[in-house]
Amino acid sequence: MTNIRTADSGDLPALAQRDRHIAPRELEHSVRLGRVYVAEERGNLAGGLRWNLFWDNTPFMNLLFVLDGLRGRGLGRALTAHWEERMREAGYGAVMTSTQAGEYAQHFYAKLGYEAVGGFLPSGEEYELILYKKL
Repeated sequence: MTNIRTADSGDLPALAQRDRHIAPRELEHSVRLGRVYVAEERGNLAGGLRWNLFWDNTPFMNLLFVLDGLRGRGLGRALTAHWEERMREAGYGAVMTSTQAGEYAQHFYAKLGYEAVGGFLPSGEEYELILYKKL
């Protein structure tokens, strides 16, 4: 059975090992703010979701991960649904995320009701799609 909960300081070592897109100090700050969720199976970390605010007013999912060997079992969908429900409860009317245009993730998010609303092309990288979902 999967348990999804807000991350706490005890989760920092495992999260820092898997989330190299953020400085450790910023990850700690995100955990303190309640902006990181973890999925556990049998008490072990199975995945995570980290978010922040875009334009200071719209929840933006910065990172969603599921550990190798556990993918394809609905953990990413469950983490995303948990986050969306918390955002709805907090009074937000929409959420956002992004993914590179060549990544499979865009199809995952489309199945969850996200729509591409724009994007940008960072120098030397793939086109980044901005995805939006009205709650």
